[in-house]
Amino acid sequence: MKKVICKVEYDTENAEVVAKVVRGAFGEPTGYEERLCKTPSGKYFLYVNGGPESPYTKEDIKRMSAAKAEEWLKEHA
Repeated sequence: MKKVICKVEYDTENAEVVAKVVRGAFGEPTGYEERLCKTPSGKYFLYVNGGPESPYTKEDIKRMSAAKAEEWLKEHA
């Protein structure tokens, strides 16, 4: 998935996956996935996708600061 946020392109195909969290089994309406990614230029983003009853009802990319990425890692370790 690609998304441009504030004139910066975030692309899951070209990013390094730093960490991944999966809640629920594939196909569960409440299940979802979060992937913390890092672009080749060092910018962080969170890729999210989930079922219709999850916090992420559609595929999306959310940019993150390095501090927020570190916080996310601590919360999901």
